[in-house]
Amino acid sequence: MAKAKGKKTWIVVFVSCFLGLMVDGMDLQMLSLTMPALMDEFNITKTAAGVISTWSLMGMALGGIMGGWLSDRYGRVKMAAWMMVLFSIGTAALGFAQTYEQFIVIRFISAVGIGAEYSICTMLMAEYVPTKKRTTILGTLQAAYSVGYLIAALLAGAILPVYGWRPLYFIAVVPVILALYIRYNLPEPEGWREEVKKRKAAKVNKNEWATLFTNPKTRNIFLFWILTSTFLQFGYYGLGSWLPTYLVSELGFAFTKMTGYLIGTYSAMILGKIITGWLADKFGRKTMYIIGGLSTGLCLPIVYLYNTPGNIIALLTILGFLYGMPYAVNSTYMSESFPTNIRGTAVGGAYNIGRIGAAMAPMIIGVIAESKSIGFGLASLGIAYALAGIIPAIFIKEKMYDPFTNAANNQKPTEMTSTNYTA
Repeated sequence: MAKAKGKKTWIVVFVSCFLGLMVDGMDLQMLSLTMPALMDEFNITKTAAGVISTWSLMGMALGGIMGGWLSDRYGRVKMAAWMMVLFSIGTAALGFAQTYEQFIVIRFISAVGIGAEYSICTMLMAEYVPTKKRTTILGTLQAAYSVGYLIAALLAGAILPVYGWRPLYFIAVVPVILALYIRYNLPEPEGWREEVKKRKAAKVNKNEWATLFTNPKTRNIFLFWILTSTFLQFGYYGLGSWLPTYLVSELGFAFTKMTGYLIGTYSAMILGKIITGWLADKFGRKTMYIIGGLSTGLCLPIVYLYNTPGNIIALLTILGFLYGMPYAVNSTYMSESFPTNIRGTAVGGAYNIGRIGAAMAPMIIGVIAESKSIGFGLASLGIAYALAGIIPAIFIKEKMYDPFTNAANNQKPTEMTSTNYTA
């Protein structure tokens, strides 16, 4: 009975996290899809449009850093629910914005919830999944973001041409229902609950940031993950923010046709994340992460230099498969780099400080677009992707701590080696 109950809990946690990240992805993609309409509505330049994405990503960075730390202090489930409420209500409020400045302020606030939600949900899932299938499950979980992109593209194709951009944002209030379910039905991971008991029993309340930096090993891994995350997100969000506009403005596709191409790209990304997660459980997190970064770095300039009306669908499909590959492994790879007592702080901090790259990319691509072209800017993102693969290849080991084993055995987190790290 206990085993069945545990299995049921694992499935419920997965479904809840999947839905949470799906609406996260929908929310993020809505901004990209409505960008041409926002430029017309507020009469702004491409550079100013890039600033909207930049402030959004800065809000996500703040949310991720705060959310990770708060989840160590007050619980993964509790903070995931409240952050979902924040971004749902905040995004819906964008539909009422009347000026460019109002839109930026509201978007920054809602983005705090988006960033926190992503960090907490991926870490929560890592603490529930057994080691031998962790990247398969988390790769599938990462596909939720791409499913959200796909749904947003479908909704935009149906709503934008007829009703305009505002109704798309009103839809975002629906996830509040999911947030309430998560808050009152999902249990906190056993590993986190044991850490809380230990702190109370010892009557200590150590600062997680101080603990992270006191140990030279965790400090160095933390800094390398910041660098990796900065380059990865520079490439990923630069591409995501400007690809729809590139297809419409420079390749000359009508909005409905552009939506169809994006659906194909995001469908390939879903498949790529699931397959990459499965392969990472067989051949290693690090191996697939490196392959994903380097292959995307090569693919981006090829798409720009060699696209034709006859091959653009094939190129976008290949790009869609490749550029999500590192994200299929990222959550597992990072979560296994830190012990339970500082995992939320470390993972949330490293990934979201790395959003500096995400925040800079849309604005920099906008500047490049003004002087050269959007396509040239997207091609240059290949450098960032290549660096995102090279840094972990040299400096970051895989499988250092096992979230599931630590929780299951109620033990203090221990370092795992290649010989004793088992399912």
